[in-house]
Amino acid sequence: MAAEGDGTTVPARPARTVTRAVAGRLSWGLADQAASSLSNFAVGVYVARSLGLTAFGVFSLAWVTYGVVLSVSRGLATDPLVVRFSGVPEASWRQAVSRSTGTSLVVGAVIGALCLTAWPLIGGGVGAAFACLGVVLPGLLLQDAWRYSFFAAGVGRKAFVNDVVWGVALVPAMVVAAHVGTVPAFVLAWGGSAAVAGAYGWAQSGIRPRLTGARLWIRDHRDLGYRYLAENTCVSGAGQLRAYGLGAIVGVGAVGVVRGAELLQGPFLAVLMGLTLVTVAEAARMLRQAPHRLGRFCLFLGGGQAVAALLWGGVLLLMPDRAGDLVLGDVWPAAKELIVPATLSVAGAGVGTGAAAGLRALGAARLSLRCQIFASVCYVGLGIGGAALGGTVGSAWGAAAASVCGSAAWWLHLRIALREHHRDLSSVK
Repeated sequence: MAAEGDGTTVPARPARTVTRAVAGRLSWGLADQAASSLSNFAVGVYVARSLGLTAFGVFSLAWVTYGVVLSVSRGLATDPLVVRFSGVPEASWRQAVSRSTGTSLVVGAVIGALCLTAWPLIGGGVGAAFACLGVVLPGLLLQDAWRYSFFAAGVGRKAFVNDVVWGVALVPAMVVAAHVGTVPAFVLAWGGSAAVAGAYGWAQSGIRPRLTGARLWIRDHRDLGYRYLAENTCVSGAGQLRAYGLGAIVGVGAVGVVRGAELLQGPFLAVLMGLTLVTVAEAARMLRQAPHRLGRFCLFLGGGQAVAALLWGGVLLLMPDRAGDLVLGDVWPAAKELIVPATLSVAGAGVGTGAAAGLRALGAARLSLRCQIFASVCYVGLGIGGAALGGTVGSAWGAAAASVCGSAAWWLHLRIALREHHRDLSSVK
């Protein structure tokens, strides 16, 4: 394996060997995402049925805010880890993971303190939910950092086990929260169980997160970290702005309806959101081992995601109302109207994730940032504009149109990056 930054490329391996190795790692990636998707789906359904539409909307606001913070942590801590330390010698990986996980904890502590400070300013149930989110953020981010770390090392089975531990810890925590019956209780249960899995990740790896290494990690990888930070917060911030705008225009209940429609997408939306756990690491390996196959690899990833999302959307359209009521309760009647636009949105985004993985593997942070800004502007503009024109349904169709536009931009920029990469290789030879 080439050392980081030495400019060398690993000799191409036979296609069958590469494919078999990738398939094995992707299998663990799919298993891990299935576990993560199942737990996320179960939490959303349980909270929706326990709290009702309005309170579920408040919980969804906290969930969306967590997504923004998670994007900050990934941009600064784990995205550079996956790009630069996938498939490297173990000693290098362990040192990098120690600093990367420490960075995630620091991000969680800092932003968590801000959430606690905002409690008296926001007030009410929303303020209390945000305060509880601030308490559990470090554990949530640490658990996510371990998943990235294990996939970078090619041991996805450990990430899968870690997610299973989180799912097991969720069961008693959710039961206790249901007895309390408040949004803050569910936020604490959800985040507290993640902290259990975060502590278990420490035991799995034998690596202690170094809080003092955060500053050095951010400095050494600022060329990627800051751009990935901007890129990640664009997409998650766009989701948050759309949620806040929808709540202001239509009402907080509309946020719960959109979240319910997302839950109906089952594992596919969660896989899409966390796809970089597997695909960026695999694309980086593909670039080292068989660079000529990177484009086809990305096309396979994006196309497979889109087809799976469309098939699942067809299943949802055939689902009887009795089953929908069983899953979402009072949220179902409004959420079922969003199935078609939500499915198209996920399918369109799925096509783009393949190209996004290729851009990150190539280290083309400038191009991917430009593309993400464009996609995020489309998402916010069309999502909120659709809400103003057609309420919750209009917002869903606006988001679907934005997803298609964004995917087209991702593939256009990947073609540019691949052309530049091949030209650089030719000049070296």
